[in-house]
Formats: sequence, C-alpha cells, structure tokens
Amino acid sequence: MRARALLVVVVLAAVALLVVGTPGSEAPASRPGSTLEATWTDRDGNGTLEPGPGEPLLDRTELAPASRPVRELATFAQVSDSHVRDEESPGRLTLLDRLGPPFNSTFRPHEALSAQSLAATVSALNGLRLDAVVMTGDITDNAQRNELEAALSALGGGRVDPESGRPGYDGPQTASEPDPFFYRPDADAPRRPGLLERAQRPFRSPGLKAPWFALPGNHDLLFQGELAPGAALQRIATGSRRLVDLSPRARRLARGGERSLAAAGELLRDGGLPGPTVPTPSDPRRALLSPSELARRLRAAGALGPRSQGLESSFDLGPEVRGIALDVVRRDRGSGGVVRAASLAWLRRELRAAGRRRVVVFSHQPLRSAEGGQALLRLLARDPRVVAVVSGHTHRNKIRPFGGLWLVETASLADFPQQSRALRLVRTERGLALETWMVDGRSVPLADTARELAYLDTQGGRVTRASGGRGDRNARLYLSR
Repeated sequence: MRARALLVVVVLAAVALLVVGTPGSEAPASRPGSTLEATWTDRDGNGTLEPGPGEPLLDRTELAPASRPVRELATFAQVSDSHVRDEESPGRLTLLDRLGPPFNSTFRPHEALSAQSLAATVSALNGLRLDAVVMTGDITDNAQRNELEAALSALGGGRVDPESGRPGYDGPQTASEPDPFFYRPDADAPRRPGLLERAQRPFRSPGLKAPWFALPGNHDLLFQGELAPGAALQRIATGSRRLVDLSPRARRLARGGERSLAAAGELLRDGGLPGPTVPTPSDPRRALLSPSELARRLRAAGALGPRSQGLESSFDLGPEVRGIALDVVRRDRGSGGVVRAASLAWLRRELRAAGRRRVVVFSHQPLRSAEGGQALLRLLARDPRVVAVVSGHTHRNKIRPFGGLWLVETASLADFPQQSRALRLVRTERGLALETWMVDGRSVPLADTARELAYLDTQGGRVTRASGGRGDRNARLYLSR
C-alpha cells in the first residue's frame, strides 16, 4: 500500500453530523455489479451513500483516434488490495496509525469486514462473463497464514471463517475501549450494535467462476507491509500480548517517518512490543508467511499460471491475449517496488513465448514508481504487442498513457470506493481499444456497512478522492497497435 496517513478519527459528534440513519440499522441496499448501470453516490454531500446513475465509457484518444469496435478479444477483471485481515491479531499494531508513515494503514473503522467485502466482490464478478480474474497483490493485510486462509476460501468458494483467537471479538473496537482514535460500533456514531460479533461469524462464499490468478503485494510478504518476518515478529503475531501505547523511544522512532523504518524495525525485532501491553488470546494460525509458503499455497489454489517462476506467472486472458504477472515486492523492508534482474530475464522469455498474442502486464506496485521500473516500462512500450500495464498498491484509480500503451492503476477493496475493475480488449476498425469499468460488490449487509464506514474514514474515504476522475474509472482506451 502506498505511503499515506490513514489516521482514523471517528469521534461521535463529528461523524453524527455526517451520517443520516437509524441507530443500529445496516447500510441501505444497492444494485450490485457494473457501474455502467448504477453505483453509489453522495447526492447532497452529507456523508450518506445511496444508489445513483451509472457512468458510460468515456473515450480516451491520447494514443489513437476513436474507432468502431468489431470483435472482442478477452474480458477479464482485476481485484486489488483486498487486505483481508485478522483484526484481532496482536501483530496488527493499530495504535501506530495515528503517527502516519511508514506505519500507516494499521487501523480502519471497517477492518473487521474485509473478508466479507472480498466475498461480495466475488459475487459481483460472477455476474460478468469473464475469461479470467487477476488479484494484483495485498491479498492479505499482515502476511498471516490465517488471513490467507480466509482470502483463499472467499476466492475459491466455501466456508469462510474470519474468527481467530477465542470466540468473540478481542481488539481495540470494543465499547469499553477508552482510546478515542478507535471507532467503536456499539458506542460511536454511526452506531452498529452487535457488528463486531456478526463480523466474526463464519459465512459462505460462492467462489470465483472464472479462472483466477494472483501475484503478491508487500502486505502479503512483509509484517505490516513494511518489515521482513523474523523470529521476533513471529512471536509478536502469535503471542498473547497486545500493544496499547508506545514507549517514549518507540514514539520518537515512529515519528521519524521513512528514515526511521529500519530503526523501528530493529526495535520490534530486538525488544518485542515497544510499550505497555494487555493480554489477548493467542493463535498459532497467525504465523507469518514466507515467500515459499505463499507461492506453494497460491499454486495449490490454482492461482499461479502454468508457466511460473516463484511468485511470477503467465496465463491466458483469452485465446489471443496473454497475461504476465510480475513480482516486484521487496523482501527486506519497505513498501516500494523493485524490478529484479531475474524478473526482467523471465519477462523477456515470457514475451517471446507469447508469440503474436497481445499482452497485458500486471504488477502490484506501479512500475512507474518501482526501482528499475522506468527502464522496464520503456522496454514494454517498444513492444507493439503490449497494450497495458495494470497495477494496484496506490489505492487510487488512475489511467495514463505511456509511449504507445496504457498504465492502469486501480483502487482497493480496503478503502473506499471498494471496487474491482473489469477490462475488455476489443479489436476496432483501425486498431485496438481497452474498455474498462468499475464494479461494485454485491449488496449484502456486512459488505454494505463496510463501504459506508470506508466512505466516512477521515483519511481513507471521500476526502482522498481515490475514485479518481471519470476517465480513470469507466473509459475506452484506444490504441494504434
């Protein structure tokens, strides 16, 4: 996830001014699916979402003039940054959220509902005729084994159990929590009595009907998306103590931002939890994943293509379109991406193997900002078969041209607007067009409540404008290739 503050201040009086509704009621129902037909909107700016009109495709002609579509080549979807999380884990250092980068995004008011949001997305995508679905990383939030279990169950279908530790909720959102930085659904506005208990209950996911493929994000391989797992961090994640405040030294280090990431990491590795703690139920299923275990689990789930190298793979998006998924996640520390020499060599081989087929390249972090990414983009731009590079990580919708191809970045399921992206490559009378539109999750009570709270999140909701402009959401991207 990109570096930005996600300090959540859900103070009762402030939120009450923004929310209209009956205390204890769930969010209203909406039409599921394509935002070409309908989507959520805040008509009067009072913080309440309601069903609104759809957005038609906007023609973008920066790379080629508009031309009539004549044949569909492939239709696929991208899901990014689901951040399925064990919100009860002592490994989630939620209080660091208020201090900003690099330990941001450690708390969200809707954090107990991540698996339900992913399952609602799965249901919505099943309503489309898709050739494939690609998960572009940050499937999990804290690289924990039980988070991956829940995510794979939602994606593959069957029973999803979001509970960990002992039965019931154990965490910072209980009504008795004295810290005003944490939203408490039983006590604070918008009140949702019993929400945390409902969030722990097992539920069923239909699983994706289309073949799906995955690549890793920094949150799938690094503790809190920032630090390489080690013995000390494993003990924190599987332990029985939860941090409730920071020691003076830890507070100084955390306020140092990116420059103090290494020092803060050493503090966690060497000294355990840096401050006062309280007991919390432990769970060995919270063990942190290694890259080899993540690759093994994804391969067993069929989420790596038949041609794979570690956590990189290639796969068919249609008879005439090839997908190539690059792993650009660092293994030591930091959320930024890096293009490794081995990945570049593997990519060159896969481009040769693609033959005359069109190619879409996927990565978690955008290549434009990854170390070595600009050189790779220039290489891809020179290849007439490559039509787009699709990524996540930024939690923001953005589409821009680069050379003769399109760079597509997609917002997250973790933060508003909590949408996935559909893409359809078509041949036109004079070239190609990549049609893309956003997809809302299916309307079910807990997922709708997650969207409502995500919209009100003071640093992850409407104020960030993560939805992007209209041309970043629903657009027809013309190419001369």
